[in-house]
Amino acid sequence: MSGPRGGAVVTGAGGGLGRLIAALLVERGHRVLVTDVNGDAARATADGLGASWAAVDVRDEAEVDAARDRIVAEAGRLDVWVNNAGVLATGPAWEQQPATRRLMLEVNALGTVNGTVAAIEAMRSAGGGHVVNIVSLAGLTAVPGEAVYAASKHAAIGFSLSTLADLRLAGIEEIDISCVCPDGIWTPMLHDKLGDPASALSFSGRLLRPEEVVEAVRKVLDRPRPVTAVPGWRGVQARLADAVPGLGLRALPLAVAQGRWVQRRMLARSRRRGGRPED
Repeated sequence: MSGPRGGAVVTGAGGGLGRLIAALLVERGHRVLVTDVNGDAARATADGLGASWAAVDVRDEAEVDAARDRIVAEAGRLDVWVNNAGVLATGPAWEQQPATRRLMLEVNALGTVNGTVAAIEAMRSAGGGHVVNIVSLAGLTAVPGEAVYAASKHAAIGFSLSTLADLRLAGIEEIDISCVCPDGIWTPMLHDKLGDPASALSFSGRLLRPEEVVEAVRKVLDRPRPVTAVPGWRGVQARLADAVPGLGLRALPLAVAQGRWVQRRMLARSRRRGGRPED
């Protein structure tokens, strides 16, 4: 969109990747509303960026709609909505508590639905906008040890692409939806998974720096794309495995073994460093 920047909302922005995405949007001239289920974390991020903040549980449609209405009131219109909030728990689905399975599905899938629908309603009135959904490579292929998480991310991509198709069929060209699907990101959360065999596949490729994912977000903001894998070659690998699932499933034990080897090596280094994550 041309002219002065309008408002932007980032969910799950109390820290980590969400905080960096919020900083990017502030840098680009948007008035940003930082949201997180942890209100104190949202406020700390917002104070550091000169942004607004709100405690929002993305599972609650009313709270999501209230965040949308607030940014429209503050900025005049909504230009960008980033669905970043997410929850990951590992292990076979049958070993997880029902509440854990429900939490992942509701935050990762329903939260994306709630945010996207809320944003579209405002963007249709304003003449356009861009929804960016932070998904995962787990949304593109099978991920042992993360079955429910993968299901929630497959749902997020399926919803995003289908809603984009609905927009185009309705003749709405001014609203874009882009899914950014990163591989494992080296954050404190992933550091905590070094000893978790169920997380091995996240370590089977090159671990990403959060800044690399932020750069991917920057690129899709400038040039919307329905699906962007980070890195691109891992996206191709995931798509091939999904296209020939029998072959992909047979190859997974090798990838898991590679990930376990990386976990053990990094865990040993971490212990030598006194338990601190590697840079």
